[in-house]
Amino acid sequence: MKQPLFLRERAETEAARLPALLARAEHLAGTVLLGEHGRRRAGLGDDFWQYRPAQQGDSRRLIDHRRSAMGDVQFVREREWQIAQSVMLWVDQGASMRFASDKNLPQKAKRARVLALATAILLIRGGERVGLTGTTLPPRRGNNQIYRLAEAFSVDAEADYAAPEHRAMIPHARAVFISDFLGDMADVTLALTKAADRGVRGVLLQVLDPSEEAFPFQGRTIFESMGGTLSHETLKANDLRDRYLGRLATRKAELAQLAQATGWQLGLHHTNDSAQSALLWLYRALDGGTA
Repeated sequence: MKQPLFLRERAETEAARLPALLARAEHLAGTVLLGEHGRRRAGLGDDFWQYRPAQQGDSRRLIDHRRSAMGDVQFVREREWQIAQSVMLWVDQGASMRFASDKNLPQKAKRARVLALATAILLIRGGERVGLTGTTLPPRRGNNQIYRLAEAFSVDAEADYAAPEHRAMIPHARAVFISDFLGDMADVTLALTKAADRGVRGVLLQVLDPSEEAFPFQGRTIFESMGGTLSHETLKANDLRDRYLGRLATRKAELAQLAQATGWQLGLHHTNDSAQSALLWLYRALDGGTA
């Protein structure tokens, strides 16, 4: 009976996270004033978008006679663009993302999840389809999809580092990968290469704790991975600082080179910085611009 009880407790714990995550993401999305983002457009789709007054040159078959009969102006029933853009998300659920150097800072995972979900909220409310990379949650519209994404983002992985999912990439779609990108670089390279082969362009957002940039450790220090699989003790942590910062700079350069080669955009966010500015950058970067 222990296993069913354990699963029930874990399920209840995971479910309890959803309201908080959704509330944070909804609030964050609401703070970003996007105005007329221009993603939804008229075209040859099946879904109704809006009525507009008929203009010179409009075909008579486009006129909606029922709506026009309500007044003296003829109206055209416009439909949504048929091929709505799909956006696929991957958020690193690995144990390394659960690190926070200070109790007043969010874990990298929490910041990554709220940014991803807030981005999804903005995109879905703009008429786009959003889902996960892989096969578990294909891109869809609607509030139910937001709940599904929140549920998926609330599951932790046991491994220290998670590999980006690159299966079932939709040709010519867009993607967002959010991670600390401190794991195996070969996994990231493979994922972006596979995506580029299918015409997928997107955004890499590296999320780091400020201590991972500053390396403020001195004296006797025990370094342990969040998953507990790695441990290293040193009596002179400050002697490791230059080597660590050199390796971090190398990793950033590798990410920048990979992003440039595959046509993706690369951003860096620290958990002590504004989540709102990161969300705005993400949203604009998906449009091919910069913030």
